[in-house]
Amino acid sequence: MARIDSVCVYCGSATGGDPVFAEEARNFGRILAAEGVRLVYGGGGIGLMGEVASAVALAGGSVTGIIPRFLMTRERAFAHEAEMIVVEDMHERKRLMFERADAFVALPGGVGTLEELVEQLTWAQLGRHKKPILILNTAGFWEPFVTLVDHMRGAGFIRSDTPVEMLTADRAEDILPRLRAAAEKVPERALHAADGTIAGRM
Repeated sequence: MARIDSVCVYCGSATGGDPVFAEEARNFGRILAAEGVRLVYGGGGIGLMGEVASAVALAGGSVTGIIPRFLMTRERAFAHEAEMIVVEDMHERKRLMFERADAFVALPGGVGTLEELVEQLTWAQLGRHKKPILILNTAGFWEPFVTLVDHMRGAGFIRSDTPVEMLTADRAEDILPRLRAAAEKVPERALHAADGTIAGRM
C-alpha cells in the first residue's frame, strides 16, 4: 500500500472574501503537522498560501516552499522555519512541486491555482502520473468547476477511456483519509517515484 508522506497544496495568494477559506486552510495545515505529512507549496507568505504554511510550521510540521525569484517580493517569501527553494521560473517551480509531492490538493484560489490544478489533472488523464488529486470545496467554492467538468463529460470531450479523476472534500478533516484511500490503489513506486523529466516535458 502506498503512503502519503507529502502533499502539494495549490491555493490563492489572497485569502478571499469569506473568512472560512482561511479557517479551513489553517485547519488543514494543523492536520498535516499532526499527521506528520510534509507540506509542499508555492513558498509565499501571503493569502491562503501563508495561512496553510504558517499553520503547519507553528504546529511543528514540515514545510517545503518553492518560489521563483521574481515572486519573492510580491508574494513575500515565507518567514517561518521551512525548507525554502528559490528557482528561476514558474516551470521549474511546478516541476519541483510535482517531484516533491505524493498527492495534490487545491484549496480556493484564482487563475494560477486553477492552472496548476488543471495541469495535474491533464497529466493524470494522459497517464503521466497516478498521484491522487483532490479539491477542497470550501463553501462550495469549486462547484462551478465541477459543473464545467461534468458539462465537458456530457458533451463528449472527456471520454470514459481517458477520465478526469478528481477527489473532492468539503472539510479539511476529510482530505487525508480520501487521499490515503486513493493511494491504496497505487503501487508504492508509482506514487513516490518522481518522474521530473516527463513532467517537465508536458
